[in-house]
Amino acid sequence: MVDKNVKFKHMKDGDKEDYMLLRELEHKYVSLTYERVIEELDRQGKNTMEGYKITRLDHGLQSATRAYNDGADIDWIVGTLLHDIGDGLAPQNHDRFSAEVIRPYVREEVTWVIEHHGIFQMIYYAHHYGWDKNARDKFKDNIYFQSCSDFCERWDQTSFDPDYTNKDLDFFKPLIKEVFSRPAYKEEFIRKNTVLGLPKS
Repeated sequence: MVDKNVKFKHMKDGDKEDYMLLRELEHKYVSLTYERVIEELDRQGKNTMEGYKITRLDHGLQSATRAYNDGADIDWIVGTLLHDIGDGLAPQNHDRFSAEVIRPYVREEVTWVIEHHGIFQMIYYAHHYGWDKNARDKFKDNIYFQSCSDFCERWDQTSFDPDYTNKDLDFFKPLIKEVFSRPAYKEEFIRKNTVLGLPKS
């Protein structure tokens, strides 16, 4: 911890010295985002949604392992690993929460898929609740529709299997660090309106 703080109690009273200090400290804090992401994943292995055969951490690890085994790139692997990281703090909109975590660092396609995977997953279960399982069809003209459909079919809905051998969190830590060490919102990583899709299965 630093032993220096800003002088102000109200932001409007801050001077340049205050805000230069905050900028310096924010840079250090942002650079360690990957550590907090890993801590949250670890927490999902201990405090998890009941009823499933595996924890939310294991679901993320299994999904990401499937992506890795399919030859997916690092954006897909890390996005898949973190696709449900919002479950703990935003269970009612976890897909959008999870997407915001990765948005500054990965391809737009991956962020869109994570942001919308919740409604796409409904095709597998919504009818049991009397809901519209085809609610995702409102996005059928979106360029990322097929990517999201494939993500759910191949890597998400399949990954609740306690007998599947997935890679552990330590395996993915360097990938998480690499992605979250990228400059935020840099075009070479965001690649707007670019459809790569999932690797061929």
